[in-house]
Amino acid sequence: MNDPKTLFAALFAPRRIALIGASADVTKTTSRPQRFLRKHGFAGEILPINPSRREILGEPAYASLDAVPGDIDHAYILLNGRGAVDALAACGKRGVKVASILAGGFADAGAAGASMQDDLVRIVRETGIRLVGPNSIGTVSTDPPVALTANAAFAVEHLRKGRWAVVSQSGSLIGALLSRADARGIGFSRLISVGNEVDLAVGEIADLLVDDPATDAILLFMETLRDGERLARAARRAHAAGKPVIAYKLGRSEIGQELAKSHTGAIAGSDATFDAFCQRHGIARVSMFESLVDVPALLVDRPKARGKRVAVATTTGGGAAMVVDNMAVAGLDIVGPPQSLVDWLKPLGIAAGEGKLVDLTLAGAKPEIVAGTIERLLADDGNDAVIFVVGSSAQFNPELAVEPLLKFARSAKPFAVSLTPSAEKSVALLTAAGVPVFRHPESCAEAMAVCLLRPTPQPVPELPEPASAARDALAEGRRSGFDERRAAALFTALGMPMAKSTAVSDARRVAAAVDEIGGPVALKILSADIAHKTEAGGVALGLPDGQHAAVAARDMEKRVRAHSPQARLEGFLVQKMERGLAEVILGFRRDPLVGPTVTVGLGGVLAELYKDAATRLAPVDENEARQMIEAVKGLAILRGYRNLPRGDVAALARAVAAFSTLAHQAFADVSDAEINPLLVKRDGEGVVAVDGLVVLGE
Repeated sequence: MNDPKTLFAALFAPRRIALIGASADVTKTTSRPQRFLRKHGFAGEILPINPSRREILGEPAYASLDAVPGDIDHAYILLNGRGAVDALAACGKRGVKVASILAGGFADAGAAGASMQDDLVRIVRETGIRLVGPNSIGTVSTDPPVALTANAAFAVEHLRKGRWAVVSQSGSLIGALLSRADARGIGFSRLISVGNEVDLAVGEIADLLVDDPATDAILLFMETLRDGERLARAARRAHAAGKPVIAYKLGRSEIGQELAKSHTGAIAGSDATFDAFCQRHGIARVSMFESLVDVPALLVDRPKARGKRVAVATTTGGGAAMVVDNMAVAGLDIVGPPQSLVDWLKPLGIAAGEGKLVDLTLAGAKPEIVAGTIERLLADDGNDAVIFVVGSSAQFNPELAVEPLLKFARSAKPFAVSLTPSAEKSVALLTAAGVPVFRHPESCAEAMAVCLLRPTPQPVPELPEPASAARDALAEGRRSGFDERRAAALFTALGMPMAKSTAVSDARRVAAAVDEIGGPVALKILSADIAHKTEAGGVALGLPDGQHAAVAARDMEKRVRAHSPQARLEGFLVQKMERGLAEVILGFRRDPLVGPTVTVGLGGVLAELYKDAATRLAPVDENEARQMIEAVKGLAILRGYRNLPRGDVAALARAVAAFSTLAHQAFADVSDAEINPLLVKRDGEGVVAVDGLVVLGE
């Protein structure tokens, strides 16, 4: 079933639901879907399937799926193991539109379970039925009411309606989100647990929700990324529709963790690449679970942020300091009050111009002062957003410093309130009025950072066809293996400036090569079997002449053979020594989750230790490459830090963009590539690569 409207209706607005394996025992999990459906107002038909019962919880029961007359929109399979597989096959044969499987124990439980999951894949492919799960705790809609779930959290008396949808790879955490949101007076439009994602996955469901008129924001709880292409499409469509996509991702993927083949893999890792995916496609990633509930209030139906300057007023200096600290770490700028506010507060005994915080503590929480302060801050063109941090009065006297804030619910710029004490009455007041309110300073700061710095979808640069020299260099590397000489040939063909060098077959020819190039030189072992030459003792630097180089070559060969006795040695690379203002690591990697990525970081032998790097999806253009360079703290030296000479950032950006063209399909078998270091010279003098690595996929 490929029609999105039909699929959406079967998922979130079914009229006839079969419960395969339904139980009349209210102490059992398998009784919950039927009880919750009726408890929360499902008006359609419930069709319990149980061969040993004629009636279950007041509904007529059927011995088998075939005994049910008419069409079935959605079947929730409550059986385990092979029983679930057989039930899905029966659903596919019967023409059921969508099935969900509650049970785990498939690919999440070893080889036997993986084999059963393969059977599920085959049934989906052969019959065309759409599947949620296995390991799905259910699908919930609040309008129309459809609580098709086994999650105990839905035993609540009332299920709040809302306009945010949740798509989660964890079933149990849907209940956690539900309870946290309910405590805030917030409800949801749809909630769905996708489990193992044999068929329907986060991306496709998010894509359906973009077109849902009852949904204004899409919240994702993710453990991994299985359908990146569909999620990218959904995120871009959601941005165009004005619906923020907000993701919380935990853990690190174990897929393809052969990171030791290159420093880049260890530096970037799966978490950095997921960040890059979010950056490219306009997904707001949050680091706190609480933020999934907190952040949408600052994004949905709110004015667009103009910049990253935030003004902060408070009735508690310590509470405000916590918010300010976290905002500064997130990259926001804290700005002081306008002179008009300073002048207005001065006769009231409040010295507001002495620091960036507008601290009303000593004046007491007076409604007219609070309202007047916020009104003037919101009117000030010197900031882009305003936060008010409320102290103890929020808990005991909300009429003093909270109620005056209600009128700013629809301000012309982002406005948020952070409550220092636990003050549920104030939370309810502000939420009901539509004022974004936060119970934790960290969550408030993160929400404001997401609001002001949220990425917008970036265009994907077009990849030029590789030059014939690049194709030839790749073919040679495939035939003979990629030692540094062949890696350099490929990088040169991509447009990377490489240091002058020559290869020799044995130590006897090293001296002549040095005389040809001119000292001082670097001497390196040539072997496609040794990824990291320094660790193997295969690098010698600053050799002044041929005589010293010849001696170094003989000693080097002995060290390398002792370190890596199985490696094939193909001779030596004699390379002109180069100097620069900074050493950069430039890496390419085909990430198993998000695809090709490019990384720029502080280079040299300590690159992996520092992990000061920026990663983006590849390819990138020169503009995005410059943004990456700006994001690396250690490369501030290239920007003229403390009057040091400026580096050739433009040449570095061109090199990054050129290197990222390894994302082209012609290089599909290049799994990793790296230049470390790439030396950046003075402004106008360019860059030069002095070491390179290419790794082909298995």
